[in-house]
Amino acid sequence: MLDKLIIELDKGLRTLCAPANSGRAHPDQDVAESDLSSAEKKHALGLMRVNHCGEVCAQALYQGQALTARDASARDALKQAAQEEVEHLAWTERRIRELGGRPSLLNPLWYTGSLAMGVAAGVLGDKWNLGFLQETERQVGAHLDGHLRELPDGDARSRAIVRQMRDDELQHAEMAHELGAAELPGPLKAAMKLSAKLMTSSSYHL
Repeated sequence: MLDKLIIELDKGLRTLCAPANSGRAHPDQDVAESDLSSAEKKHALGLMRVNHCGEVCAQALYQGQALTARDASARDALKQAAQEEVEHLAWTERRIRELGGRPSLLNPLWYTGSLAMGVAAGVLGDKWNLGFLQETERQVGAHLDGHLRELPDGDARSRAIVRQMRDDELQHAEMAHELGAAELPGPLKAAMKLSAKLMTSSSYHL
């Protein structure tokens, strides 16, 4: 148990403090940089900071869920989703630096809250654990669709990253559905949306 706790603590520190690495090529690697205005660059930076913070939350969420998952297939699904979220971390982190910014200062706070939510979801049982994964990814997919509408038209590099992230998130939702995810109650879905809204508004600026 002590070894397991040390491993999970190491994961958290790596998520918050160490540069993430991507096994796949960055989606924007062959896309030319655009000549953005100061206002466009600032807005794109804010959106990509939000996306990076969302991926930090995803790491914590899936870490907590995997810790308490009972079924091996559910645990494997969560680990697979978490690995792709690490790649998303790498993509958004590099893009933030290219736009002249830094990740959100509130990442440790949101990480801690998401980890607690993940542990709680897993305690409820695997079908609810997977249901939480499914609903999270559905909401994230919709959120990323909104960012594709909001990003400056000329920012093709950020758009390429967000588009691939959205496709991955929707695949995660479908995977959870196929594994028997339960449909979450409406009030819980609404609470998740409110939490995401608070994260978005705060990490855009900070």
